[in-house]
Amino acid sequence: MKTVDLVVPCFNEEEVLPEFVRVTNEVIATLPQYSFRYILVNDGSRDNTLLTMIKLAQEFENVKYISFSRNFGKEAAMYAGLEHTTADYVFVMDADLQHPPAMFPDMLREIEEGHDCCALYRKERKGESVLRTGFSKLFFALQNSMSSVKMPYGAVDYRVMSRQMVDAILSMGEVQRFSKGIFCWVGFDTKWIPYQNVERTIGKSSWSLWGLFRYAIDGITAFSITPLRFLFIVSVLMLLLSAVVGIVAIPFIFFAPHFATFFALSGSILFAGGILELSLGILGEYIGRVYVETKQRPIYIAKVSNIKKVRNNG
Repeated sequence: MKTVDLVVPCFNEEEVLPEFVRVTNEVIATLPQYSFRYILVNDGSRDNTLLTMIKLAQEFENVKYISFSRNFGKEAAMYAGLEHTTADYVFVMDADLQHPPAMFPDMLREIEEGHDCCALYRKERKGESVLRTGFSKLFFALQNSMSSVKMPYGAVDYRVMSRQMVDAILSMGEVQRFSKGIFCWVGFDTKWIPYQNVERTIGKSSWSLWGLFRYAIDGITAFSITPLRFLFIVSVLMLLLSAVVGIVAIPFIFFAPHFATFFALSGSILFAGGILELSLGILGEYIGRVYVETKQRPIYIAKVSNIKKVRNNG
């Protein structure tokens, strides 16, 4: 019998966790050829998520949990869960039931047919605002145009992976992680299948537009140096534009010297100032990432757990 671990990051999921386990257990019961185990990761929740996990672990022998000392973020929670896996196949999924457990049979079938990974992408973003949908489309367009790591539009973290692929992901020990990119960067044969977006019915999402924006910036800077190259191109264009402004201003020197001076100075100052601020912002993002990585701090700190850690690459 092959073993399957379910890695489930949780942040303020007290309300939905019992329902998640109930629904998932119904699907698991239809797959007796596999032995399933839950690895629930409490990412510093402010509600009673940990107590709910403990109760579920007392009720179900295959429920394991890890609880962080504070909120380290979903990326750290996914890494912690993967780090504690030992199974032949490993799922990564959310606890809010927007990643439907009913997809287990189809996803495992793809793995059994020889793929290293079966991942899902949303065909549509039902229930989301126009602004959020547009922002998502923009992110995928920028990410795929700037980086050699390509992701299909609508790609989500929900996937099942082989043991070999999980070990490859764990070998990448950067603190500032962008798992969607890492999953693609390590390679391996991934089968992408579509699924219908499921609206959340219990609790509410912890993702804000600002959080999604920061997440997008992390994704772009983690797998692309295109913004840095963009600065070089802009600097060249800035020199050319300055030359054009100077040439245009020449006639005014003779006919309207005061206007020529104002035209040249104001245009140059505004343009140069804007480029300088943009350049500093982009450089700051990359320097900040280097600064954080050189500290070599742990990706997460676990406070409570009922599962033994099997690796020391965290």
